[in-house]
Amino acid sequence: MADASLREQLLRLLLLPVACILAVSSVAAYYLAREPATDAYDGALIDAGIALADRIHVRDGTLAVDLPSAAEQILRTDQFDTIYYLVRDPSGKLIAGDAGIPPPPVAQRPQDRSVFYDATYRDTRVRAAALLAPCGGRVCTITVAETTRKRDRLVREILLGSVMPQALLAVLTLALVWFGVARGLAPLERLSGEIRKLSPRDLRPIEPAQAPAETRPLIEALNQLLVQVEESNRNQQRFLANAAHQLRTPLAGLRAHAELALAQPLSEESRAEIEQVHSATVRIARLANQLLALARAESGGHVEPHSAVDLKGLAEGAADEWVHSALARDLDLGFELAPASVSGDALLLREALGNLVHNSIEYAPRGGHITVRTGARNGRPFMEIEDDGSGIPPQERDRVLERFYRMPGTAGTGSGLGLAIVREIAAGHGAALEISHGMGGHGCRVAITFPHG
Repeated sequence: MADASLREQLLRLLLLPVACILAVSSVAAYYLAREPATDAYDGALIDAGIALADRIHVRDGTLAVDLPSAAEQILRTDQFDTIYYLVRDPSGKLIAGDAGIPPPPVAQRPQDRSVFYDATYRDTRVRAAALLAPCGGRVCTITVAETTRKRDRLVREILLGSVMPQALLAVLTLALVWFGVARGLAPLERLSGEIRKLSPRDLRPIEPAQAPAETRPLIEALNQLLVQVEESNRNQQRFLANAAHQLRTPLAGLRAHAELALAQPLSEESRAEIEQVHSATVRIARLANQLLALARAESGGHVEPHSAVDLKGLAEGAADEWVHSALARDLDLGFELAPASVSGDALLLREALGNLVHNSIEYAPRGGHITVRTGARNGRPFMEIEDDGSGIPPQERDRVLERFYRMPGTAGTGSGLGLAIVREIAAGHGAALEISHGMGGHGCRVAITFPHG
């Protein structure tokens, strides 16, 4: 019950009472219609018993039923049922009729009135009436019984004529209740759709004018929360900008000093130590930039709306930086760039593409090949990196997208953040990130495919 939907709760509250009322009314209608008809059939049994009582006479000092065969045939003849009768004297001795008719239960034996009871005779259910009748100054017991085919048929007719309309009314009522609940909850469905459209980049307040009055306090509270979230995003962006400045400036200075020291005549021991400082500074600077990029991607990036980004121009603009890094590792870095445009954040998309290129350069073997591609497939813009390195096994392709995860046995000094950043940036642009084998089943191909241009 705790996790039941509002629709289910409303339907339960409305349908259960309606179903109970209809069930009770159907049963009541059945018995109210059945009782008078049953009484009429029972009255016919009494009439037959009275008719038999009139035929009891004393003949030669002995009680007998003066019932000609033609009259008996008329008594027993019925279109649907078979009629039986039994007449006994005060001592219980059979005078006439069918001796096997069961007597009434002891508690229902007739005293000064007739009684009705149900019994089984000749393996058939019968309805019987027993009454007392005067006979020769004494009192005889007359029992008349008949099979229940007419009564069973009556039950069926009552069910069809009374209960079935009630059932149809129940179905119609259930349909109307279902429709009414769905119609009443439609504004909540629209409100749910408006909320689903919200994103870290779009925190516009929800317009409460078209919503039901009962939901307006909820909408107002939600709008207040959206304002607070938007302000929190602004504060985070300010923090990221300040942190980037505070981190990059001293790291750049430290790197410059290390490079300056390396340009001077040094002993081998001193040069080795300063080269370690320089390498560590480069790694720290990249790690800081990656952490800032990851935080920025997770928070939704800039608060400004997306703009058109040319993927081909994005790759061309950073090509020089990547080519120099590739040449330093004796790698062949090629470009297959076709025009493609998406709506997005250019800085974040450049960060994503840069992380993919950096990973390929970092882990590709010397003399290897790397290809950067942009374009469109089936009308969907994409950018991808392919190399002929060792690749990523299928069982590791989900895990390498986790933060700080590095495959066992991986060489190099990476932090395990590159692909996690790419995943967040792709998700923020509604794009699909796919990792697969490269051409010929070798190497690795990472593609970001966007939903539209």
